[in-house]
Amino acid sequence: MTARADRAEGTGGADGPGSPAGPGGGPGAALLARLRGRLVVSCQAYPGEPLRDPDAMRRMALAVLDGGAAGIRAQGLADLRAIRAATDAPLIGLWKDGDGGVVITPTAAHARAVAETGADVVAVDATDRPRPDGREVAESFEAVRRAGRLVMADVSTYEEGLRAADLGADLIGTTLSGYTGRSPAPGGGPDLDLVERLAAGVRVPVLAEGRIGTPAEAAQALARGAYAVVVGTAITHPTTLTRHFATALAPAPGAPPDE
Repeated sequence: MTARADRAEGTGGADGPGSPAGPGGGPGAALLARLRGRLVVSCQAYPGEPLRDPDAMRRMALAVLDGGAAGIRAQGLADLRAIRAATDAPLIGLWKDGDGGVVITPTAAHARAVAETGADVVAVDATDRPRPDGREVAESFEAVRRAGRLVMADVSTYEEGLRAADLGADLIGTTLSGYTGRSPAPGGGPDLDLVERLAAGVRVPVLAEGRIGTPAEAAQALARGAYAVVVGTAITHPTTLTRHFATALAPAPGAPPDE
C-alpha cells in the first residue's frame, strides 16, 4: 500500500485520526499537539523595510505570543536564532533565498542551515517547480529528518500536497496557492477549497496559510479541516495595514481639493 493510499482514509484536519504526526509519534507529535486548532503567526518583514531586523522580529514574535498565538513562523537564519533564544514556543523556520521561482528553503543546504537554528519545523517549498540546484525536494526532506526536525511542505495544489505526503512531510501548508501559476488566486482570499481537499486526502496535519485576512476566515479554515491556521500580513505587517486605512481615507479621483 502506498503512503498516499494509506493516508487517503484519514484526514489532516484538527479532528482527523492521522493527527498529529511526528517522527515515531514522539516529541514531534507532542510539539504538533501544541498547535492543534490554534493560531501560528508569521513574523516576517521584507528587505529594506524598517522592521527588517532580527531583534524587531524577536519582539514581534513575543508580542503575538502574548496575544495568544501558539506558534511562530519566521524566515532568515538570524531571525530564527533570535526568536529561538527568546521562546520555546513551536517555531516554524524557513530561509527565503532568490528572486523568483523556488525561494522558500530552496535546497537541502538551506534546509540544514534552518534546522541548525533550533527551529522545530523546517518549511520547504514542495511545489513541482524546478529547484535552483536542480535536485529533488526529497533531498531537502531527508536533510531535515537527519537533523531531527519536522518538515512542513509548502504547496500550491492538491497534487503537490499528495506528493509531499508520500515523500514523508510531517505537515502540509497551503502557503503557495495562487502564487505559482499552477493554482488561481481565489478572489484574493484564502484557498479554503484546497485546505478542505488536502485535509480529507492526507493523514498529516494541514495548515491553512495564505491570504487569511480576518478572524472569521481563520475560523472558517478550521471548520474546513485545517489542523492549525497561519496568519502573517493581517497581524504583523503594519505597512500593509496602514495602507488599507490610508487608501480608504484618500479623496476620490477628481474630487476638488479641500479649501
